Amino acid sequence: MNQFKLFIDLTRLKKPIGFMLLFWPCAWGLTLAYDFSSNLKIYIIYLILFFLGAVLMRSAGCIVNDILDKEFDSKVSRTKDRPIASGKISIKLGIVYSVCLCFFALLVLLNFNLFTIILALGSMPLAFSYPLMKRFTYWPQLFLGITFNYGLILGWTAIKGELDIAPIIFYFAAIFWTLGYDTIYGYQDIKDDEIIGLKSTSIKFKGSAKKFLIICYAFLLLLLISGGTYMELNNIYYLLTLIPFCHLFFYQIRIFDQNNPESCLSAFKSNNFFGLIIFLNILIIKIL
Repeated sequence: MNQFKLFIDLTRLKKPIGFMLLFWPCAWGLTLAYDFSSNLKIYIIYLILFFLGAVLMRSAGCIVNDILDKEFDSKVSRTKDRPIASGKISIKLGIVYSVCLCFFALLVLLNFNLFTIILALGSMPLAFSYPLMKRFTYWPQLFLGITFNYGLILGWTAIKGELDIAPIIFYFAAIFWTLGYDTIYGYQDIKDDEIIGLKSTSIKFKGSAKKFLIICYAFLLLLLISGGTYMELNNIYYLLTLIPFCHLFFYQIRIFDQNNPESCLSAFKSNNFFGLIIFLNILIIKIL
């Protein structure tokens, strides 16, 4: 039982915000591509598969992250008690867990078309090298955005079997979203990160954090509108898109205080609501 609890802690399954932020772009891409005049069975099955894939891959990613960051995590107050950093789970066992999770994720992936499978496998080196980026660049959040939102492309190709400009526009929008929310997340550890020499956009823009967030979210809004225009979505889409942006600009940025870790965590977690509203927005427009 104790080992099971350690596994839950290791994979952060008690913190669903991580896999939900990975899942929402998948759901956006899938919903944008799907023809709702046909049978909904495939859509529901694929939605479930993408959810399972998000949980499995995020869990595996957490383990890889903890293995690579073991020495750093042990020096940061928020992460020093993580199972690998504290020595409660060995690196060898962590690797075994990660391989098993990736195997189950592969079983999920094999339910999609060949093009989607190839694209997904091609993204694996990017996904697992992300933890190394904060050692070399102040832009690890950008790298995370590129890898974390890849599911949007996969959601589209799972239905269409080919790429198009539309999912790429939405993909870039999601990258700016991640660039914003992960910068907020990074302020929880900024003091420790500066001491041990790690880099992040949180550190790079610590003197103008809210301005940086406004720029990121402005690009997010512009790209979502551009994507809707390209796909010739119903005008209601643009009205509904304003709802989550009221949340971003008038709630999230307002409550965000870079010097208060609890404020940073609350603002970060609120992005789950944003992801859900954008998903419902796309779903409503596609069904109409």
